[in-house]
Amino acid sequence: MDTRTSPFRLRIERVRDALKRQGLAAVLVPSSDPHLSEYLPERWQGRQWLSGFTGSMGTLVVTLDRAAVFADSRYWVQAEAELAGTGTELVKIATGSAADHLSWIASQVKAGDVVGVDGSVLGLAAAKLLRSTLDAAGIALRTDFDALGEVWPERPGLPTALVYEHVAPQAPLARADKLAQVRTAMASAGATHHFVSTVDDIAWLFNLRGSDVSFNPVFLAHALIDAAGVTLFVADGKVGDDLQAVLATDGVRIAPYADTATALAALPASARLLIDPKRVTFGLRSHVSVPVIEAINPSTLMKSRKSDAEAAHVREAMAQDGGAMCEFYAWFEAALADPARTEPITELTVDQKLSAARARRPGFVGLSFNTIAGFGPNGAMPHYRATPESHAVIETKPGEGTLLLIDSGGQYLGGTTDITRVWPIGTIGEAQRRDYTLVLKGTLALSRTRFPRGTLSPMLDAIARAPLWAHNLDYGHGTGHGVGYFLNVHEGPQSISKLIPDADMAMQRGMITSIEPGLYRPGQWGVRIENLVLNVPSSAEGSEFGEFLEFETLTLCPIDTRCIERSLLRQDEIEWLNSYHATVRERLSPLVSGDALAWLMLRTEPL
Repeated sequence: MDTRTSPFRLRIERVRDALKRQGLAAVLVPSSDPHLSEYLPERWQGRQWLSGFTGSMGTLVVTLDRAAVFADSRYWVQAEAELAGTGTELVKIATGSAADHLSWIASQVKAGDVVGVDGSVLGLAAAKLLRSTLDAAGIALRTDFDALGEVWPERPGLPTALVYEHVAPQAPLARADKLAQVRTAMASAGATHHFVSTVDDIAWLFNLRGSDVSFNPVFLAHALIDAAGVTLFVADGKVGDDLQAVLATDGVRIAPYADTATALAALPASARLLIDPKRVTFGLRSHVSVPVIEAINPSTLMKSRKSDAEAAHVREAMAQDGGAMCEFYAWFEAALADPARTEPITELTVDQKLSAARARRPGFVGLSFNTIAGFGPNGAMPHYRATPESHAVIETKPGEGTLLLIDSGGQYLGGTTDITRVWPIGTIGEAQRRDYTLVLKGTLALSRTRFPRGTLSPMLDAIARAPLWAHNLDYGHGTGHGVGYFLNVHEGPQSISKLIPDADMAMQRGMITSIEPGLYRPGQWGVRIENLVLNVPSSAEGSEFGEFLEFETLTLCPIDTRCIERSLLRQDEIEWLNSYHATVRERLSPLVSGDALAWLMLRTEPL
């Protein structure tokens, strides 16, 4: 790409023109929206529109003479390719939560200059850190500069899709009961009002769903709760008259989305407002003049702890998802081995066929994220995505073998799935089997762990890494993320990772979390083996040391045993894997037939 004619270079130049008009030296463009969402509606995908980098996380900074995207190791290969020729450089950072962009800004901007940012999409903690860094360098900050509004003439508007109800039996707890629980938590905190801005909290709390964000069944809204009622701020036309009438019976009134800031500013002087400082923007917080109580949203903790009824629906969704994968993998292996096949099988084919198999399953609503099908070297990029312009053909070559990594998931009315499996293509070598088996040992080690209830989730991270660490190996992403209930595939507050833990990350009964260690050889192959697990009471006899939890593995799909170097597995590990495969066979065999059933029986044979 010619940097002089790159559309991204031209867009960055538009930003620089706006900086000059506004008397600014730089602008910070976070990957964020007014709800601090991980996955963004198109209107707030400005970092991608300006730079060309399509990763789900990253920060863009533009100065008068430089532009840089800050991204962690999950995206380095992808970012280098997408930023090539755009005039925007990649700055590699250790983790997605690193604040290297702040010191970079301070080094590029002179004392006395002004930096701009759109405070309406900047979290409170991020705003505080930005201001303190710039203050220390003698740099001023403006929080009312929306660069996207100035330079993006075709900027999308707010989403318009209708909001719909998530109903029983898949929504087993009534809206009124959830609101009552939140009001009890408000009273305990001494709050008269509570403001909620995160869209997954709102979708869960009101038993509502939408399609404003790709793959996440949520809608853009804010909520203001008091002792008597709730105001739900939503764009005009998104909540139909019939649904408004249903909501009104639970004391919920609908107000325009744009009225949120005005309502916060108009709170009575006697109000005490509960706000989650990690889940509200600087822009909205700046409109509040009443006393504030800072604490985690009660709904964030509540929705992370799935009820027994919800867990039952999740198990059914996992079984249907596993049945779909059996259908796909049976077709895939047969098609790949067919000498008469004329059509190539590509990474795109994997996405199309696997998505179609899921779509045939009862309760399926959509995918939970973009399918990652990484063949050979592409599997070494944790967040790789094949496109029509750039993808690999999956084929076997005489004397050569490699790995195919497939990370995929679905949204069902009764749950959200996320699974990664790795398959051998051709005859793989000793190094590939060794990598695969060490990752599998990490998955098994954490899957079999018991721990005291309340253990801070980051403390569990090292258990999955230990088999890799023993060989001086590691991976750059977290080991596990929380998963929603027909909601976001990434959900807090728990995180099995290297994050510095806080009290809200305590593991509690009912939480669903991924276990997904990995190992990546850039330019060669990648391995990641992922299951979702549910926190359940320990099956061991009672302990004088308090309540213990263990993991129930929810995901149901064979783990390929052809890739295993058996000499690296202990007998107890082999027994766990055989027991898991027996469960997979038992649960899925009633849901598949023909080739899919034959494939299931073959791939669940005990070691």
